[in-house]
Amino acid sequence: MESRNNLKKYNNRNNLFLILAGIILILAVVFGVMMYNHHVESQKEARAFATNHFNPNVSIYGVNVGNLTVKQATNKINQKGNNIVTLEKGKTSIERDPSIETIDRQTVAKYFDKQHTTMPDKQNYEYQNTTLMAASKKLNAVGQAKLNYQLAGKSYQLLANKLLNKVVFKEQKYVFINSENLTAALNKIDQENTTIHQSYRFKVPSKNKLNKKEITIKNQSYGWGVNVKKAQHAVEQAFLSDKTTLDGQDYLYGLGYSTYGLGYGLNNHGIGSDYIVISLKKQELWIIRKGKLDVHLTDIVTGTEKGSKNNRTPQGVWYIHYKQKHAVLRGKNDDGSKYASPVQYWMPFTLTGCGLHDAAWRQDWSKTAYLRGGSHGCINIKPREIKSVWRNVVKHEAVIVYD
Repeated sequence: MESRNNLKKYNNRNNLFLILAGIILILAVVFGVMMYNHHVESQKEARAFATNHFNPNVSIYGVNVGNLTVKQATNKINQKGNNIVTLEKGKTSIERDPSIETIDRQTVAKYFDKQHTTMPDKQNYEYQNTTLMAASKKLNAVGQAKLNYQLAGKSYQLLANKLLNKVVFKEQKYVFINSENLTAALNKIDQENTTIHQSYRFKVPSKNKLNKKEITIKNQSYGWGVNVKKAQHAVEQAFLSDKTTLDGQDYLYGLGYSTYGLGYGLNNHGIGSDYIVISLKKQELWIIRKGKLDVHLTDIVTGTEKGSKNNRTPQGVWYIHYKQKHAVLRGKNDDGSKYASPVQYWMPFTLTGCGLHDAAWRQDWSKTAYLRGGSHGCINIKPREIKSVWRNVVKHEAVIVYD
């Protein structure tokens, strides 16, 4: 009887174990299904996340954009990323200017496409600002640049590290800031070489003899100087492009009708071998062509000497602006009345209206006519002599007027 009871207890215990095992198995299956579903869901979420977010270990322009969207990454880079390169006092540095954009959304999207994976990837991705790196390399070279500025047979060595105060690369451009040292250096070169408003000794004809008399003359509109603004820009660009020499002749200026400068490289104090000489006291005119006396007039009439100073022919070295046939000269007489004088040949040499022309209306061609009955400043020439002047006068040649 006891054995039967024990057997019954044994069977009940086994049944309990079987039930527990079944429960555990069912729980394991349920847990496994749940884990599998969780894994599937996690992968699905990871794929969805990777579709719109950078991988965890991604930096763009030195800014960590891991796990950010393109929009979020763009905002962060624009808030923290460096975007300019500065050369100052010989040193180059990469910096940030908060007033300008570092990167646009389209560029960030391109970097996103490069690193994109279907599942998050913990590999390191680093995208550098190659434009800034190239600019930094360029400015390092600029800081060591040397340039020979050649002008009027002289060579001036310009050193970037002494003349460039500050250069900034931003928004794809090189900007030169506070270049006072370079401006001062070019102004000094101009002062040493300009021929504008310079006085010098010059030999003029006397009667029919060339180079017979020496006088002191002063360039007025004639001559050339250094166009500092244009020259400075050219020097800056030469530093950027690794040039070692620069021809200063390309950056000159002049006064009067032409603003490009005249006489550069010419002999004879920059006058050359073609020029016109006018003597006020002698009332004579000489035209020198290729170093030889071609025309000599002894009966011209210049501006009225007595009375209004505005009617006097101005002394100094000027130049022929242009040549025109059949012109009408207009102005005012001393009494305020207007005049309009038609001429066959007109060759102006000042901006105030002085020039060479025929004067068919003039009756008095005496040597003293200019004292009280001269012109309004022009050089009056007899109609029968004007053609020889017209044929031999050359545009831009010097006009030397002396007392």
